[in-house]
Amino acid sequence: MVEVLDSLQYAGGFKWLSPGLCWQVLGEETAFSLETYDETNIRIDVDVLSEKIKQSGGHALIALVGVQTNQFPRAVDLARKFCAKNIPVCIGGFHVSGCLSMLPKITPDLQEAMDMGISLFAGEVEGRLESLFKDAFSRTMKPLYNYMDDLPNMEGVPVPYLPLPIIKRTSGYRASFDAGRGCPFLCSFCTIINVQGHKSRYRSADDVEEILRTAFAEGITNFFISDDDFARNRQWEAIFDRLIKLRKEEGLEVRLIIQVDTMCHKLPRFIEKAGQAGVTRVFIGLETINAEALKSAKKKQNKFAEYRSMLDAWHDAGALTYAGYILGFPQDTPASILEDIKTIQRELPIDLLEFFILTPLPGSEDHKNLFEKGVEMEKDMNNYDVVHITTAHPTMTDKEWLGIYEKAWDAYYTPEHVETVIRRAQTWGFDVDNMMQKLLHFYACPKIEKMHPLEGGLLRLKYRKDRRYGMPIENPLIFYPRYVFETISKFVHFGILYFRFKRILKRVKKTPPQAKIQEQLDDSLSVISSRS
Repeated sequence: MVEVLDSLQYAGGFKWLSPGLCWQVLGEETAFSLETYDETNIRIDVDVLSEKIKQSGGHALIALVGVQTNQFPRAVDLARKFCAKNIPVCIGGFHVSGCLSMLPKITPDLQEAMDMGISLFAGEVEGRLESLFKDAFSRTMKPLYNYMDDLPNMEGVPVPYLPLPIIKRTSGYRASFDAGRGCPFLCSFCTIINVQGHKSRYRSADDVEEILRTAFAEGITNFFISDDDFARNRQWEAIFDRLIKLRKEEGLEVRLIIQVDTMCHKLPRFIEKAGQAGVTRVFIGLETINAEALKSAKKKQNKFAEYRSMLDAWHDAGALTYAGYILGFPQDTPASILEDIKTIQRELPIDLLEFFILTPLPGSEDHKNLFEKGVEMEKDMNNYDVVHITTAHPTMTDKEWLGIYEKAWDAYYTPEHVETVIRRAQTWGFDVDNMMQKLLHFYACPKIEKMHPLEGGLLRLKYRKDRRYGMPIENPLIFYPRYVFETISKFVHFGILYFRFKRILKRVKKTPPQAKIQEQLDDSLSVISSRS
């Protein structure tokens, strides 16, 4: 999970969100010091941080930022420890905002957090940090800050900023920023539209240029634009034109990952300019190829017959394609899911396919409907991570549903299809070594770590004393031998998979791209055009 802890201290210089912008909201004699932690790769030691705050004057705000539903229990565990040391804590993010935006009353988990003395923040923080800092400094934090009915303008405001040491701890030294918020579509499983709104808001091309120049000054050239659908950002062309200009005139070789919908290729010049602006990877919300399932989820904009031309256009622009596929729509069965995966392999030139379990996330219309009907849902928020079963399926048992999720990775990442994807990459000019590594990562994470590839890494660190609240601390004679054995076993398993994928890569490099594969892809056009 990603958490950012911000310390207000008496000592040290402070640059908040945008370098060069200093605040004096607490008076000229009070300086700010920002410390940032990403718990996906940094251990948060509450005792050490608390002592550091004490030595710096004792004033601080612990802000746990962007907390999603499955991260909320962990956020509360951390907050509980800081509150016990009389340090103000505020939790914000999609879980708090989603629950308050869609449900008629405060949920028990949110109320329990407030009863502990934890402050909750719903909405967006632009323009509200001053009052939050003042309350933290005077120790008059409110139980709830709710700004869900007042979404701020994005243009010209300071942008979230992570320091280089944090960026370096992630694969690819990749930073992220949002160029827009909100989405005009109505997908029932989505939380974006109910947390960030249906009306889209945007940063200007000037704002984006400032973000990139700041990052470039620190040597960061890789970026993820986190807009849920960048193709629906009304400023997309102005932003792309600015990036193209910076690349041509100043040599700023930016590399971007963006998220788009399946109809983005219908926007004139969108994909062409994306390639020129530096988009090298694109995530596409495929969700499912079942027309009835798309209709029931209010995702009518997805049309299977359009997928092939859209994917080909991205490859022509030099971008690798990711696609998300959701398992568990009412129409799904284990057999239909496996057949759909075969159809995708046969007909669609997708590079990386990742699977999710349909989950009624708090903040979505699906969750609200189930809540209002009194349908039983999972009580443990840890399991709302889109890879666990959280409510019953109309036809599949929980065992069947989870089983087909696990089988889906094997079904797509077969040796034969891995070779097809690598050969296809060879034909459109993508680095085949890079493609092999990405295919390996996306397959190895769910198979070895039992984690989604978007959350996995190479080495999983565990600390014996870092446990969920209320759980006993394990005996070191049990914990450490098991941890060592698990780690060795995982690396052995990973090594086997690595050499298996490496053999495939070697075979591809020894032979030229097979005309047969291209013929199969061309022949699939007639099949696609016949589908609804």
